Amino acid sequence: MTDRLPHVIIIGAGTGGLCLAHGLRRAGIRVSVHERYRTRGEGLLGYRVGIGPTGSRALRECLPPELFDVFLATCARSPRYFNVLTQRMRRTASFTLRPDTDPVNTERSVARMTLRQVLLTGMEDVVRFDQEFTRYEQRDDGTVTAHFADGTTATGDLLVAADGTHSAVRRQYLPHAVTRDAGTINIATRIPLTAHTRKLLPERVEKGISLIFGTGGMMGVLHVMEFPWDRDGALKPGVHPADAELLQRWPGRAHDPTRDNINLIVWSTARRFPADVMRLRGDELIQLALRLTRTWHPNLRELLARAEPGSALPIRVTTSEPVPPWKSSTVTLLGDAIHTMTPGRGVGANTALRDAALLCRQLRLAVAGDKTLVEAVADYEAAMLPYGFARVADSLNRSGTNGDDRMYKPVVGRLALLGARGYFGVTSRVPRLARKFVDDFYTYRGEED
Repeated sequence: MTDRLPHVIIIGAGTGGLCLAHGLRRAGIRVSVHERYRTRGEGLLGYRVGIGPTGSRALRECLPPELFDVFLATCARSPRYFNVLTQRMRRTASFTLRPDTDPVNTERSVARMTLRQVLLTGMEDVVRFDQEFTRYEQRDDGTVTAHFADGTTATGDLLVAADGTHSAVRRQYLPHAVTRDAGTINIATRIPLTAHTRKLLPERVEKGISLIFGTGGMMGVLHVMEFPWDRDGALKPGVHPADAELLQRWPGRAHDPTRDNINLIVWSTARRFPADVMRLRGDELIQLALRLTRTWHPNLRELLARAEPGSALPIRVTTSEPVPPWKSSTVTLLGDAIHTMTPGRGVGANTALRDAALLCRQLRLAVAGDKTLVEAVADYEAAMLPYGFARVADSLNRSGTNGDDRMYKPVVGRLALLGARGYFGVTSRVPRLARKFVDDFYTYRGEED
């Protein structure tokens, strides 16, 4: 690299890639983002992602200030409680979460599609859709060229893989870095939030995030998503005037079909599912979810029955295998492209955002002349690999996302279920333990060390 500003090529317009692109552009670093989807509305983007302090901190660091305010304004109502339920909707535990008055140090409910529209705002000249990455070449002059399926190319000084779990960049760059099946399968559904479906939920469930520990190793998670706009996309009465002004000006509203909804996801060990589950869609998948939850409370089953068929998707949970450090170069990776993790701790998106902010900081130092570009990449990777794979390990060992979890064993599973329910029950009823549980929740989701 000469004295000119570097050009960074980002493969993938997901959460981490777009956050990085904003940060680089704010730093005056040239950037282009290449996305395989044809439009800004395609992709599996309809479900909730929890953005904790780590993610919010990274977004505030990388986004223009007004766009960060738009991000806050577009979040769904924050959860007030974390609940643990039985499949009969008996409340085993309930923890009061922190209010969302702080712009960073809280838990925010975000729709993936809405977040994508926020991150695409103002990036029309940066993001290039319908460009499927096929391979790259590292050249003798220190540049790297990305090749795309349409025959076009892009040449820059650094190539960043932000193309997710099935990263084509990773396959070429680190063929030994593989993902494996975690042994569990999710069925994700989305139910319109109406006066009727709202009445099916107790107040604490409606206003919180609820983890369902069912018998027989059938698990679930439920959360209600309420946005500042109504079913027609018009702003609801009572929206704070400052937020209303931001949302009225925000062009992303025209591209975001997200409306108030209930997310209900059920999962278990893959052994509980038919062999063709990954090919099922729509009503067939909803009927399978209903068969797997025969003993669940009628209200939960009615919610499943009312799910939008087009929203029902099977998800095979995967996890990355740890990989030793490699020699740094003009190619690097962030987010799921290097450390795919199960949803067990809910920090996948937050960790990708953390990666983006860290890499941006390092590249700013390279531009300032404090280190070379490759040294900046090396320092980023030296920090990212330990915390990234620590999160992978944590997520695999929590909440039954590992198909070999004791929860799924025929006999031991009953004891594991009783133990989990007992732990949450006691913890929530002893004030000192309940406070520590909530503090630990936010400490983990805000950890930067």
